[in-house]
Amino acid sequence: MKSIDINNFVVTEKVKLKERPTKVNLEADKKEIEKELRTVRKKLGKFQDTIYAHGKYAVLVCIQGMDTAGKDSMIREVFKDFNSRGVIVHSFKVPTPLELKHDYLWRHYIALPARGKFGIFNRTHYENVLVTRVHPEYIMGENIPGVESVDDIDDAFWNKRFDQINQFEKHIADNGMIIFKFFLHLSKDEQKFRLLRRLRLEEKNWKFSPGDLKERKLWDEYQACYEDAINRTSKEHAPWYTIPADDKATARYLVARVLYDRLITYTEIEEPELDDEIKANIELYKKQLEHE
Repeated sequence: MKSIDINNFVVTEKVKLKERPTKVNLEADKKEIEKELRTVRKKLGKFQDTIYAHGKYAVLVCIQGMDTAGKDSMIREVFKDFNSRGVIVHSFKVPTPLELKHDYLWRHYIALPARGKFGIFNRTHYENVLVTRVHPEYIMGENIPGVESVDDIDDAFWNKRFDQINQFEKHIADNGMIIFKFFLHLSKDEQKFRLLRRLRLEEKNWKFSPGDLKERKLWDEYQACYEDAINRTSKEHAPWYTIPADDKATARYLVARVLYDRLITYTEIEEPELDDEIKANIELYKKQLEHE
C-alpha cells in the first residue's frame, strides 16, 4: 500500500477547498486498507491506555463535514478498539432550551474530556460559525445583548466569534488538551450518490430527511463558510486536517494515521513507574495471592 505523509492533509497556510482532493489513491483495495486500519486502531487503543495512566493530557477529536460525509461510521470504525471508559462521544444537535440560556461555547466546554481521556465531538463548536452563518436567523434564538435583528449580525459579529473560538482552543490547549480537527472533504457528486442510496435502500430510509435536500441547495454557501472557518482557525496548537472523504475506508484510515502519527510525538506520555517499594515486593505479592 502507498505510504502517506500526514503533513499533506494538515492546513498550515490559506487553502481553497476546491483545490483540495476529495479522493486519494492509496494503491490498495478495500480489504487491504481495512486491514491497515485495524492495525493502526489497535495501536491507538494501546495509546489510550497509556495516556489514561499518564493522566496529564486529554485528547479532543473534532469531526465536521457535510451531510453524508461519514462522521458516524468514522467514529465507530476508528475508535473500535478503545476502552469504552476512556472515550466519550458527543453528538451536538440543535441547542436545547437550557443550552440557549448559556453562551454558545458552554455546552462544548462542559463536554470536554477529562485528563487521561479522549473526547470526540461529532459536529462541534464550529456549527456556530457554519450553520448559523448560512442561516443567521438561528442566532436570534441565542438572545445575545445588542443583537436585535439579523441586520445586527455583520462581519464584526463573525470576526468576534472566530476570535472567541481561537481563544477557547488556545486556553484548553495550554492546559493539556491535544486538539485534532478533521474536515471530511466530500464531493457534491458523492453526496448525491449517498443520498440516493438512502432513498433506494429501505434499511437506510430512516437516515433521510427532506431537509437534506434543502441544505444541499446551499452547498456553495456551506463550502465558502467551511473554507473561511478552516483558514481562520487552523493553528499549530489546534490544526485542521482536510480528509478526502469520497471513499469511506480511505478516510477512516487517514484519520487513524493522523491521530497515531501525531500522538506518538508526545514522547513524555508514558505509563508511570511503579513505586520502588511495590516494585521490590512484586514477587511477595504474587506469592500471597497464589497461596490464598
